[in-house]
Amino acid sequence: MLRRYPFTIILKQSYPAAIPRPLRIKIDPGSKTTGFAVVTEATGEVVWAAELQHRGQLIKNALETRRSLRSGRRNRKTRYRPPRWSNRKRTGPPVLSSAGEVNQLGKWLAPSLQHRIEVIMTWVHRLRRYLPITAISQELVRFDTQKIQNPEISGVEYQQGTLYGYELREYLLEKWHRQCGYCGAKNTRLEVDHIVARKTGSHRVSNLTLSCRDCNVKKTNRSVGEFLADKPEVLDKLKKQAKAPLKDAAAVNSTRYSLLERLKATGLPVEIASGGLTKFNRSERQIPKTHWLDAACVGTSTPEFLHWQHVRPLAIKAMGHGKRQVVNIDSFGFPKGKPKGIPVHSFRTGDIIRAEIPIGKYAGSYVDRIASIRTDQTRVAIPEKIQETGKKKATFLFQTKYITNKIFSADGYDYGFLKLPERQSTAI
Repeated sequence: MLRRYPFTIILKQSYPAAIPRPLRIKIDPGSKTTGFAVVTEATGEVVWAAELQHRGQLIKNALETRRSLRSGRRNRKTRYRPPRWSNRKRTGPPVLSSAGEVNQLGKWLAPSLQHRIEVIMTWVHRLRRYLPITAISQELVRFDTQKIQNPEISGVEYQQGTLYGYELREYLLEKWHRQCGYCGAKNTRLEVDHIVARKTGSHRVSNLTLSCRDCNVKKTNRSVGEFLADKPEVLDKLKKQAKAPLKDAAAVNSTRYSLLERLKATGLPVEIASGGLTKFNRSERQIPKTHWLDAACVGTSTPEFLHWQHVRPLAIKAMGHGKRQVVNIDSFGFPKGKPKGIPVHSFRTGDIIRAEIPIGKYAGSYVDRIASIRTDQTRVAIPEKIQETGKKKATFLFQTKYITNKIFSADGYDYGFLKLPERQSTAI
């Protein structure tokens, strides 16, 4: 076995008669989760699938914490630390073209946005290393934030803003989590409804929600306050969610073309498609809605029949490679605790190991990811399995000697498996 995630084996002898079929990587980029699917175009078989969870928000929070701490340190009566952003140039990452030349994109992205592109490209390169990939498909979603706020915008009004072209219904499905805003019904036909009736309200997206047929008929043209008078919690939740920020749409807008340029630099033919086509392909084949199944339905290259029921999709979570910070700090910016020590064993945070505990409260066999390491006590903390009582994960410590072997070295990701969804059809 070469790798456990993705599971890869090495054959001991070659088979020249077996010619591998060409495969296509399909990508459904998202702000929080990106779907991957490797499809055989000739047979429609989904060979491999995964959902990659990004850590862009964590990166943003870490940068804001560092900025506030440095700002506080400059303003206190301590050693002066001058700002250093005035002598730094912001340029895009270098890209290796198919001819072997290094090109500079020149477009700078925030670290939280650049992270989304880098992790996607990491997995594209990994899959190309293990599979005969001949083509790539990417869903190029277009979010028009101005049209979201005002669907009637047109002409020169766009000179006051940025993007153009947006599928309003698809945005509402993502915003309201594909469920009725009034009763929370799922897996049913949803309709677009005005929270405040059209005769007194506006056509802004903040005044639109999804409604099942029953709630839409009961509400008619009444105000939402009158319709949900006996459900004050639902009313408060509806009003808060209606004015949700557009940061997820902005993140996808900012990275879609940079990701496309990076994919083209691999030298493979890249197919682009809209989110509406992805939904049409999924609805025609009566495939349920998930990120990895959306990826399998991207583009006009989608086979007429997709065989996805046998796949065990991988759940990938970007964890990072730790912090370079030598010592932790408190909320005031002062050091606390001890500096990082020298590791005394071969295990690292993020390694997937097998531990055998012979006696005690936690006796048994465990296969899990190392959560933290205490080098001074040479002890390791591993999350306990979720109990049937529904309690949160607990951590417990045990001697390193109980670790029998290391299954998978840390590579900056956490791994698990997703459950296969049932076949269903959701429409709007």
